[in-house]
Amino acid sequence: MTGCTRSVWATVAVAGALAMPALFGASAAQATPKPDNSWIVNVDIENDAVAGTDRYYTAGQRVSVVMPSDLTPKWASRVGRALWGDGMQRIAVGIDQSIFTPSNTQVTNPDPHDRPYAATLTANFNLIQDKDNNRSILGLALGVAGPSALGRQVQNGFHDLIGDTENKGWGYQIRDEPIIQFTSERTYRLPMYKFWGLETDALPSLTFGVGNLRVYGQTGVLFRIGQGLQSDFGPNRIRPGLTGGDAYTPTGRFAWYIFAGGDGQAVAHDMTLDGNTWRDSRHVSRQPFVGELEAGLAIIAYGMKVSYTHVVQTQEFHGQHGGLFQFGVFNLSTRF
Repeated sequence: MTGCTRSVWATVAVAGALAMPALFGASAAQATPKPDNSWIVNVDIENDAVAGTDRYYTAGQRVSVVMPSDLTPKWASRVGRALWGDGMQRIAVGIDQSIFTPSNTQVTNPDPHDRPYAATLTANFNLIQDKDNNRSILGLALGVAGPSALGRQVQNGFHDLIGDTENKGWGYQIRDEPIIQFTSERTYRLPMYKFWGLETDALPSLTFGVGNLRVYGQTGVLFRIGQGLQSDFGPNRIRPGLTGGDAYTPTGRFAWYIFAGGDGQAVAHDMTLDGNTWRDSRHVSRQPFVGELEAGLAIIAYGMKVSYTHVVQTQEFHGQHGGLFQFGVFNLSTRF
């Protein structure tokens, strides 16, 4: 383990220790936020180009829509109340694509010991339930991994558009396989100190994912300083990783915050590393634990939200090149 990796894990361990009391302690009764009858549209772009690389988790894109709270189906509302008690409920639906490549993309037959080419394309359905100081999310993702996820077409099509070279090894990507994935997540919003007109808080969270795409548990915490922190539960990201969820409700015309934090993931299965579930395909030896640090800025103004998150990640598989991996996350959201 390198010195940089040890530093990431030390920070993640501290973040996890800070998160545990809130996540597993008794939850006090909390007020339910007022209904939010606005539509929300989110666009998220994740890419490693900000670090000057084109490998591993190289691109992710997602579009999602959050429905007004008064359009939550009765059956979904009953599920939320049975799981979490009373709260303000919204449904979010979206579609996302993630693209993965080895480090050398200019050979037709990639190194069999490097991360395999892979892509996933899923439709996502999330029930979001808010109380004043916590958010619970229950999610279902349905889709496909393999050639039908269109990773080769999207990546090489974009490279053609910008005049870059095409990646040559997509013929060795993992094979087509349907995806069914369940996710459960709880995030707490814990106000801390106020000074010089600024607010601070902590957002400890716990996430579990079960399905043939991934089986993992994740805990982490995000710290924020700014104004209008009650507007959301942190910046958006494509899972896995710390995400505030798609919904936000501005407390005023303008809110902003800078943030930093980390998470640790215990990974029992990852199709993009382990290969297909029922068919033989390229695969590598997965790391059982992955740590992340992230920092960035979010601005909410006149109903629109813009954020940037920079993520630093430990190795996901044995033999991964280049030490710590980095990528950026851009988010644009609007309400109407």
